[in-house]
Amino acid sequence: MDLSDLKKFEAVARLGSMNRAAAALNTVQSNMTARIRKLEDELGVPLFVRSAKGVDLTPAGDRLLPYAQRLANLSEEAARAVRDDGMPGGPLVLGSLETTAALRLSPLIAGFADRHPDVDLSLQTGTSSELVEKVLQNAIEGAFVCGPVDHPNLIEDVFFTEDLVLLTPPDLQSIEAAFSCDETRIIVLRLGCSYRLILEGMLARRGIVNVRAMEFGTLETIVACVGAGLGITLLPKAMIGPVWQDGRVALHALPPAESRVNTVFIRRRDSHQSASLAAFLDHARLPDADAAE
Repeated sequence: MDLSDLKKFEAVARLGSMNRAAAALNTVQSNMTARIRKLEDELGVPLFVRSAKGVDLTPAGDRLLPYAQRLANLSEEAARAVRDDGMPGGPLVLGSLETTAALRLSPLIAGFADRHPDVDLSLQTGTSSELVEKVLQNAIEGAFVCGPVDHPNLIEDVFFTEDLVLLTPPDLQSIEAAFSCDETRIIVLRLGCSYRLILEGMLARRGIVNVRAMEFGTLETIVACVGAGLGITLLPKAMIGPVWQDGRVALHALPPAESRVNTVFIRRRDSHQSASLAAFLDHARLPDADAAE
């Protein structure tokens, strides 16, 4: 299989159209169609179902897609490794939990940008599970996620330790009161959020199984919904700031075994560590790099 054909296949699958994929790759539709048909002939199976609305993957195409994505990412990584002359510079794409980005990374990134102005750093946020998958696919060079991450293909280093607290409506004065309701509602980010998983495990250990999850897209909305009495949530104490002090929510300390969680930086064990990533990690380890510490 030709790598360029796999890249064309991935573009068509992602964009759902030969025309859109051709435009994205700066080629013509006829060339795109011919290369996809060549790939299908080589593999002996159809990869797309064509229709007037565009194309959809066949089962064989579904199975091929993750390999095509990995090969495309690996090709880009190889090109970056060849061009890497040991001086930090160029694009650096990292991932982070939304809470970590808000709480820890802003001052760190600002300081790094001052030290290394030739590096174009971009940050993608998501849940731990989403970010782990992106790192494994070489879509990003590394990510800050909730640890531990037990995966043979990943290296992880602890960077921050957070103290988690339970947030409840202001009229609930104890953890016991929060956990004694007939129906427990949790206010959380989407499925795969680390703190959501920790909270669900905490409830399960206490025998609470009648749980309803209300998903929201931002931390500000989650805190506001807790304050309005819609449910409870779990967040790092350092994120709460003045919100709990003015009585909008109640804050409850947890036992040490449940409250302490590490934020780790992960990267592929077999991937090339660019000079830009090495410089970023060195900066992040400096005692004064993170003003929140």
